[in-house]
Amino acid sequence: MSGEAGSVDPSGMPNRFNRKPLSKEPEMPKLKTKSGAKKRFKVTGSGHVKAQAAGKRHGMVKRTQKMKRKARGTMVLSDADGRIVLKNFLRNA
Repeated sequence: MSGEAGSVDPSGMPNRFNRKPLSKEPEMPKLKTKSGAKKRFKVTGSGHVKAQAAGKRHGMVKRTQKMKRKARGTMVLSDADGRIVLKNFLRNA
């Protein structure tokens, strides 16, 4: 038992001399997803990116009925915009 990594001496102290050697190749840092992008975009099963329609926060009086109707719900982004979102903001998706 004294040869195992992280073993404990009879005195109750961890044995610092019998640890596993550190790995030789350095580990890449983790890529974090942008927290703002998590709330604004979803990735579909086929890999497309869904987002809310733009231009519906305020000033609805001057918008046409057609624009208000078309901007309801979510829509799939174009391929070019979807690639930008996936590459820069949703790296782990």
